[in-house]
Amino acid sequence: MAAKSLAITFDMRALIGGLILFVAMIGSVLAFELKSEPQQGALVYGSVAAGSHLQLDGAAVRVTPNGEFVIGFDRDAAATARLVEITATGHRTEHLLTVAPRHYDVQSVTGVPQQTVEPPPEQMQRIIREQQLVTDARATDSDRLDFLAGFQWPILGRISGVYGSQRIYNGKAGRPHYGVDVAAPVGAPARAPADATITLAEPDLFFSGGTLIMDHGYGVSSTFMHLSRLLVKTGDQVKAGQVIGEVGATGRASGPHLDWRINWYKVRLDPQLSVAPMPSVSTP
Repeated sequence: MAAKSLAITFDMRALIGGLILFVAMIGSVLAFELKSEPQQGALVYGSVAAGSHLQLDGAAVRVTPNGEFVIGFDRDAAATARLVEITATGHRTEHLLTVAPRHYDVQSVTGVPQQTVEPPPEQMQRIIREQQLVTDARATDSDRLDFLAGFQWPILGRISGVYGSQRIYNGKAGRPHYGVDVAAPVGAPARAPADATITLAEPDLFFSGGTLIMDHGYGVSSTFMHLSRLLVKTGDQVKAGQVIGEVGATGRASGPHLDWRINWYKVRLDPQLSVAPMPSVSTP
């Protein structure tokens, strides 16, 4: 009788243990959520059970103490991505994400002077040095949670350039455009799209002219290019809607506009996917 009672006790323990594991698995599944569609160029928000760890295609993804996270997919991201969730209890779940493709405007232009297509050799050292400054600023991985509040347009106006577009000069592919251009007159105010810390403030970079980079936390950053005037400096804390610069045509710009870019670490994203549609405004 004692042996039978002991067996029943072990059976009950196994049953209870199984139920606990099942409840934990169901809780994990219910906690996982993507709040926007994965697509090329998108910054995607999501949530998991607090205390979980994430990996996107083998790379660790930061998760806030409340279980919120953000991931990004570049212009030419593959059709699928694997997001692995490991809960605080060690349960592992794999989520296979379908990344929607996009079509980009690609134009071929011939007869362009070569000095227009490629920078002069004597400027290469300067360009390399400046590119490192930008890379370092975008590598910031702070605990700020500003990105969770979303983004607002830094300026209103006619959209004159879109993410992903590309030109082929004299048969050679140029770099795709990785931002959204908003046409505006020189001196027009450019506002912070979200709360941030300024991580780069350079008035005269070779390609981008007056340039600001701001950290929104967890690898998410914004970049403003071609500014005629900077109103903040590196290390400044700024609030969403605060005027931080003035539109210009500095650097290699063909006319006055604000070039706004969003990054998730090294992944270049489309700002238009992170804001509401541009309100109707009179063109400058």
